[in-house]
Amino acid sequence: MTVGELASRLPVTRPAVSQHLKILKQARLVMERREGTRHYFNLNPEALLDLRTYFDAMWEDALAGFARYVEKQKRKRKRLGK
Repeated sequence: MTVGELASRLPVTRPAVSQHLKILKQARLVMERREGTRHYFNLNPEALLDLRTYFDAMWEDALAGFARYVEKQKRKRKRLGK
């Protein structure tokens, strides 16, 4: 989609969409293709997969840490007879 097409579907201004796309492009999350004066933006599936892998690992670590904490609290309560 072009910046204008994206902006028409969002509750933000066209310059705001351009600023967001610039950052997403720097992060490799979107790719830009130019045809004359038009700039078309597409999601970068490879970069999104990398991001998804990162978040999955982060949540796995967080949830495993929480599970360890809960088990530790259970053992502590059991020792104290609660």
